[in-house]
Amino acid sequence: MKEVIYLDNAATTQVLPEVLQEMLPYFTETFGNPSAVYTFASGAKGAVDKAREQVAKLIGAKTEEIYFTAGGSESDNWALKATAEAYKEKGRHIITTAIEHHAILHTCQWLEQQGFEVTYLPVDEKGVVSPQEIEKAIRPDTILISVMAANNEIGTIEPLKEIGVIAKEHGILFHTDAVQAFGHIPLDVEALNIDMLSASGHKIHGPKGVGILYIRKGVKIRSFVHGGAQERKRRAGTHNVPGIVGMGKAAELAGTHMQENNEKIVALRNHLIDRVLKEIPYTRLNGHEINRLPNNANFCFRFIEGESMLILLDQKGICGSSGSACTSGSLDPSHVLLAIGLPHEIAHGSLRLTLSEKNTLEEIDYTVDQLKAIIERLRGMSPLYEDFIKKQERE
Repeated sequence: MKEVIYLDNAATTQVLPEVLQEMLPYFTETFGNPSAVYTFASGAKGAVDKAREQVAKLIGAKTEEIYFTAGGSESDNWALKATAEAYKEKGRHIITTAIEHHAILHTCQWLEQQGFEVTYLPVDEKGVVSPQEIEKAIRPDTILISVMAANNEIGTIEPLKEIGVIAKEHGILFHTDAVQAFGHIPLDVEALNIDMLSASGHKIHGPKGVGILYIRKGVKIRSFVHGGAQERKRRAGTHNVPGIVGMGKAAELAGTHMQENNEKIVALRNHLIDRVLKEIPYTRLNGHEINRLPNNANFCFRFIEGESMLILLDQKGICGSSGSACTSGSLDPSHVLLAIGLPHEIAHGSLRLTLSEKNTLEEIDYTVDQLKAIIERLRGMSPLYEDFIKKQERE
């Protein structure tokens, strides 16, 4: 067994060797600034153009609709803040969901401080937002609907097609945070009527620190970073050429191998879920059973505190998460698990395991075996579990 079993691919992924090899020349050989006019810079400019094409192809966009950023959080901030600024004369109302990533939720909270109104729609027990509720929430002053493509914690895939139709019928811009879905499930911005889409390189075996915002041609949103004419005057700053190249290559590989990778990952994920639910009592699978990301398994174990479980898993060389990587230092229960109706005491015992095609059946079985022993150990120290068992025996 390997020293480290990595099952936190929703937090970040390993850069593929092919991606790294594509990036290396742009650190030391073709290192020119792609905005420069001399011939030496043309190699870097050509590489950025190629990456833009690779990303656009993966989501069915035009190359000129792809804008490179420093990551998913920047892209989310740009989509919301710049749209609000550009369309504030039309209206100041935004619709989103209660289970969005904090890059959306915190941005919406900031916009509320600037005088905008935000409707945070609830989701059902599977984590699915109702398109009908979205339509009911629309007002004459609604300027934007922002709903994630798939939830980063519980893996539930949202009904983007239905939402896109509603947004288009009402003449409202539709943004999706696709950071977890990009490169993992098919996405077509035209078929889904998406006006803006955020994605990040490091979730698909690309480098950290690079992302994209797709902006449909004709959408009039403002620049987010000022100070230069890069990205067709919409996002200033010298291009991160190696990062952009890496994201482009990772997007190309993700599209090429999506089906075969997902077949393997889904088989491993289903094996993991089946064993956990059958062999560890008082366990719940969070998220939609079918419409979920191929690599996501999220559980709640009753009478368990999630942080202790993660520490013990780490001691066995297993990397997992209790929720979003951005809140891993928080002791508060997941806002997503609370939004799907779980009480605090159950939400605290959550575990997110997210796979990649690099994982093996041996790793999954080892993980479940260790998890069973850890849960048994922690429950053995829980007075709540002891009281529960005594009550069950009396009944």
